[in-house]
Amino acid sequence: MAKKTDQDAAPTPAQAENEDASKAPAASQDIAGEVEAVKQLREELDQAQEQVKIQQEQYLRTLADMENLRKRHQREKEELAKYGNEELLRETLPVIDNLERALEHAEQGEGQGGLMEGVQMTLHQFYQVLSKFGVEPIDAMGQPFDPAFHQAMGQLESADQPVNTVVQQMQKGYLLNQRLLRPAFVMVSKAPPAPGQQAQPEVQVDKKDTDTKDNEDET
Repeated sequence: MAKKTDQDAAPTPAQAENEDASKAPAASQDIAGEVEAVKQLREELDQAQEQVKIQQEQYLRTLADMENLRKRHQREKEELAKYGNEELLRETLPVIDNLERALEHAEQGEGQGGLMEGVQMTLHQFYQVLSKFGVEPIDAMGQPFDPAFHQAMGQLESADQPVNTVVQQMQKGYLLNQRLLRPAFVMVSKAPPAPGQQAQPEVQVDKKDTDTKDNEDET
């Protein structure tokens, strides 16, 4: 087999130039691809930064809205505490007006009949105002004693009523929308002594002591 000559081993300058020329387009394509990739990454980075900016603005706006909402609720709460009874008080003013008119007529000496009639009308008007706001009196007389609605102030012997029946009402009780607002202060019946037995003294509670106890319970 013949040996390769020097010309076959080393490429000629023309061949080297041709090889470099063939590699140049591939290198250019790689550079162009890298530039395009960098450009795309920059665009994605810009978009991500823009999204972060938008989210930060939305976050700050949400914080501001929540703070405004908190302040509005606080303001409404304060107004409710100050003016929550406004409608009730407005409805009460005509009752005061009628009481003042009744007193004026009494001072002018127009007779006790007119004063009594004026007070009765005013009391009836007051009941109407209370009913409008859900306040109703408790019907206690003749009813079985119920500790949920009645407060016993003492006992009275009664042969006409069953034992533990309300036979006397010392102070009316009231319900507010079917919930106890104030119990009725009552006297409860007990059986009279049998013939030949000594009658036991009536037990009665001082209402002032009861009022004091109620105030202590509220505090």
